[in-house]
Amino acid sequence: MKSIQSIRRGERLIILILIVFFLGMAILVWKVVHESAFYMSHSSDVTLGMVYDRKEQVLFDPNASTETYDPSYFIDVGNVIGDDSGQMTNTLVSENIEDLQNYSLIFGATPHGNAAIYSTLDHSVNQTVYNAFGSKNGAAIAYNYQTGEILVCVSKPSVNVLDEYTNVSELPEGSLICKAFYETVPGSTQKIATTAAALEEYGYDGLLSRSYTCNGIYTTKYNQQIKCHDLNGHGAENIIQGFENSCNPFFAQLVQDLPLDRLISTYTQMGISVNGAKQNVIDIDGISSFSASALLTDTSDFDTMWSCMGQSETLASPCQMMMWESAIANATGQVTMPHLIDHKTSVTGKTTYTAKTSYGDTIFSAEIASELKQIMRQNGQDRYASIGYPVGVKSGTAQVENGAKENSLLVGFNDDPNLPIAFCVVIEDRVSGELSTSDLVSTMLQALDSSLHA
Repeated sequence: MKSIQSIRRGERLIILILIVFFLGMAILVWKVVHESAFYMSHSSDVTLGMVYDRKEQVLFDPNASTETYDPSYFIDVGNVIGDDSGQMTNTLVSENIEDLQNYSLIFGATPHGNAAIYSTLDHSVNQTVYNAFGSKNGAAIAYNYQTGEILVCVSKPSVNVLDEYTNVSELPEGSLICKAFYETVPGSTQKIATTAAALEEYGYDGLLSRSYTCNGIYTTKYNQQIKCHDLNGHGAENIIQGFENSCNPFFAQLVQDLPLDRLISTYTQMGISVNGAKQNVIDIDGISSFSASALLTDTSDFDTMWSCMGQSETLASPCQMMMWESAIANATGQVTMPHLIDHKTSVTGKTTYTAKTSYGDTIFSAEIASELKQIMRQNGQDRYASIGYPVGVKSGTAQVENGAKENSLLVGFNDDPNLPIAFCVVIEDRVSGELSTSDLVSTMLQALDSSLHA
């Protein structure tokens, strides 16, 4: 009897050992299948696939050289597409390099495999916009606010991957990052968010009925001065006029009359980190985009007023500013999430991923979105007809480096279902008489119009 019991215990032990063994083998096989891409993509023997634009123009080629490409072919996408050198992070290649490895468990490394990423960018338009900057630095980003496809993403200065840029220390500051995804001072473009808060507090008719007078300088109750760009003043203004004039004294008085809780609530709903609250990273196909922040403590104080006009502690990325425009342009209040990858193929040529339009948070009601759209479209009609398209826009002048320099910004959307583009452009250290943001947007929209409707 004891012998039989011992045999049964032995059988159970053997079965348990076999179960553990096969479970371990299953885990090992799973890890090999799912992690081989990672190890191969970081191997010196790796062979990588290509990255293409929406028209299958090459944006990344691991074997690129000046013998096969024009010397400046990649410079417009140098710091957004990147390369496999390891010197740049937060680029499409660096964050998706596992999907580019031409390796399979059956055939091993395959030099002529079909692993590839097909992006949403339009290379020819990107080059046009990059060249339009001329000698100026800055950033430009534009996407289809209905689908989320990023069509333009330019950041200057950029890096020429064909140079192999061994002289990293000598490159101009900002060359290795795409500034469309990093923080910048938004200037008066922030007045869109402040206007949204005022609309939520007073309603459209209530806000339109409010009037404030600009005499060139407004003095707060703490004896602080808010100066207008026109020191002669604009006189009495309503929201339409104050918005179009981008009048600081008008907005200072508007902010002073708003409850602090209303401002904080609206800003927070828009994804702006207020007073040091946790910032959420915006993920765009592996690329991390900066989330906006602001300081709001006392609506009668200069710093809070200045923050509501896009100065003081306020920061935002061109990408997020563009995203807000989708909620306004679509008149839904909901953000269309941007994406850079249209689809991916494996080493065998099989499509492994296809992008779908997705939506983010509702940042304000559809009613507020429609009212903002009306205000911005009026500004486009009255002040920016030279762009040549039915745009809704807000300009901004951002003081940087302690006021030593000024950046010029323009955010907005093209209100045309045949060319539904939202955008944000930044020209750094702009000097009057040089390239303007409206010129840059006009060039970009014309190039997109021609390319998409060719």
